[in-house]
Amino acid sequence: MHRHGLGCLTGPVTQDRPWWARPRRKSRQRTLPTDPAIRTELVARVRREIAAGDYDTPERWAVALDRLARSLQLS
Repeated sequence: MHRHGLGCLTGPVTQDRPWWARPRRKSRQRTLPTDPAIRTELVARVRREIAAGDYDTPERWAVALDRLARSLQLS
């Protein structure tokens, strides 16, 4: 593998430089999705459980590993 020394490559090192900045659009604000297929209540509950450390239980891991083992046997 060839390693390049410092400064031998040209190009943007960071986009924090003013000359690399792109103009911001007003529509870049985060909005909630309006897709009816996304169950926002479920997403919010799962996020709360993950943040609290209650989502990954030993029972869930056992089910996931069982499903993985079955899928590997079918392949």
